[in-house]
Amino acid sequence: MVVYNNPIVLQRADPWVLKVDGEYYFTASDPEYNCIAIRHASSINDLQKAPETVVWRKHESGPASIYIWAPELHRINGAWYIYFAGAATDFEASGLPTHRMFVLENTDGDPTSDNWVEKGQIVTPIDSFALDATTEVIDGVQYLVWAQKDPAIEGNSNLYIAKMANPWTLGSEPVMLTKPEYDWECIDFLVNEGPAFLFHENKIYITYSASGTGVPYAVGLLTAERGSDLLDKASWTKSPVPVFKTCAENGQYGPGHNSFTKSEDGTEDLMIYHCRNYTEIKGDPLFDPNRHARVGVVKWTADGPDFGVPEPDNLWTPATTDVLPADGGPLAGTPCVLSAASTGLHGSSIGVS
Repeated sequence: MVVYNNPIVLQRADPWVLKVDGEYYFTASDPEYNCIAIRHASSINDLQKAPETVVWRKHESGPASIYIWAPELHRINGAWYIYFAGAATDFEASGLPTHRMFVLENTDGDPTSDNWVEKGQIVTPIDSFALDATTEVIDGVQYLVWAQKDPAIEGNSNLYIAKMANPWTLGSEPVMLTKPEYDWECIDFLVNEGPAFLFHENKIYITYSASGTGVPYAVGLLTAERGSDLLDKASWTKSPVPVFKTCAENGQYGPGHNSFTKSEDGTEDLMIYHCRNYTEIKGDPLFDPNRHARVGVVKWTADGPDFGVPEPDNLWTPATTDVLPADGGPLAGTPCVLSAASTGLHGSSIGVS
């Protein structure tokens, strides 16, 4: 039985892991929100120490010049694609970000090569705040699911789905799958974001994250039958309760914005997500860098996926909000000892070298 490191990568929020030919490729939001980087290893537990390659940097001005968020790496028709969100200006007076969604393409065999080409913005019918694009090819059709603000609907973002004409162009009208409506989706902010596909037997699942990015952040679930019309909202069932949320007993707060991958032997589904291990956040939670990438095992029941609870940390995490080097620094990968932080009182785990 594999014992997984937690965290798997320090200070990387919105983590995305793609397994290709036995190799795990990892990307995530950089804590300085100014670039997109990829690291890879043959083991989940080796991702922290794997070299990180910056493959794209933000523009100096204009579109995608500020707050580069939540990159995802995908392999489609033999090419690599990165979907990400970037802003042209700072937040609006209303508090809403100004992000739009963009796509990069690389036709090399190695996605860490410097051959990434900008394919431009994903244009949607509403020109508004949009982010967190994810994609899957299902029964030969590529779909895009993303979060976007509809000015006619209260809140920050809803989830939409559409077919793709090609990896950077919508091929159908968007359909809204879910909007914030339950109390647990509307804490601090009315948010549905961070979708991720998961498949099991004849079911298609989409997880998503809801509420503000601090302690209330939690994961919801949509379910559809394989073979159903995925562009019909009626094909999807929404869980009325969160399926993955804060676990104070394990010192884990605000889990979310996850992806899914397979275990090394291919027998288990793994949930890769970010979480903090303390509750006292100074200032905007978006600018606290200590949302670390973590991993959990998905259990399958007759009722669908059981995501359990966020596991406690077993490795060192920083006690300050200083931005760490990509390798996490000298204490990264060393065991942690239980401290007040493990109960969420303050600070973070203490490293043992």
